[in-house]
Amino acid sequence: MAATIDETFQRPVGELLRGWRERRRLSQLELANRVEVSTRHVSFVETGRSKPSREMVLRLAEHLDVPLRDRNQLLLAGGFAPIYTESSLHSPAMLAVRTTLRRLLKAHEPYPALVVDRWWNIVEANHGARLFTDDLDEKLLQAPINVLRLSLHPDGLAGRIDNIAEVRAAALASLQRQITATADPELQDLYDELREYAVNDKPLQPGPTDVVIPFNLTHNGYQLSLLTMIATFGTPLDITVSELMIESFYPADDKTAEYLRELG
Repeated sequence: MAATIDETFQRPVGELLRGWRERRRLSQLELANRVEVSTRHVSFVETGRSKPSREMVLRLAEHLDVPLRDRNQLLLAGGFAPIYTESSLHSPAMLAVRTTLRRLLKAHEPYPALVVDRWWNIVEANHGARLFTDDLDEKLLQAPINVLRLSLHPDGLAGRIDNIAEVRAAALASLQRQITATADPELQDLYDELREYAVNDKPLQPGPTDVVIPFNLTHNGYQLSLLTMIATFGTPLDITVSELMIESFYPADDKTAEYLRELG
């Protein structure tokens, strides 16, 4: 389990930086070459023999691809004020972002699309996304609605997804990569929960012609096949924006496309 925020603040900045370096599987030499400093300097920073400047902390964080939320923690641990804001999506400052998101969601109709945060809680959704919530257990529809739990929970969509073992394996693999990248304990808890639902799944190997795993869903007796894509904002400077993901679903065949158009 990753350290809590309070524990993180108590740890020296060098120790935190070493943790991120090891998580990225980089040697001190590789990191030093990227940042254009000596290996000795990286070693001194990690061991606490040298106190890094604010600019050095940010340079190291950038080359280690540290999430903005955790860059603020590094700055605090180094004795500096955080520089990245975390604005509410409903604040006036986020009006342009909010408008853009809703425009994208509307433009994608009648196909489903939704916006989720770092923990896969639904932030916004278009009309087509009701395809995933029709007649589901109310306990899974209480805010915040977690799209992974909604999809993989036995009382959620799992019973309606024809290839649930494949979908679950892909979702868990993606979530595991996200945990590796962020070291987020809440994501780890979510992974552990979802992994329990897969206890009876048989290991699957992709076929030689498989290029993407479809989302095969039965809705009102119709068998649908969907493909999904994830998009994020480029060069965000706000924590909230940096953690938003837009998940768009596309019909994988003409039959599904026709059904979604009629449904919409």
